[in-house]
Amino acid sequence: MKKERILIPKPRSAYLLIKCSNCGNEQAVFSSSTVDIKCKICDSLISQRTGGKAKIFGTIIKRLD
Repeated sequence: MKKERILIPKPRSAYLLIKCSNCGNEQAVFSSSTVDIKCKICDSLISQRTGGKAKIFGTIIKRLD
């Protein structure tokens, strides 16, 4: 399918619900975040910035659309 035939293209980035691997806390994170995100409870690193898509260190539960 050509790009000009797509009426409204879907974005490649989204909000993700991530579960912390240490404490099990669930937190919403943007998939292309520009800052390092830490868990609010145990202060461990959940997502690290890379310049494009963020590197996720937890478990992705679902995509929040």
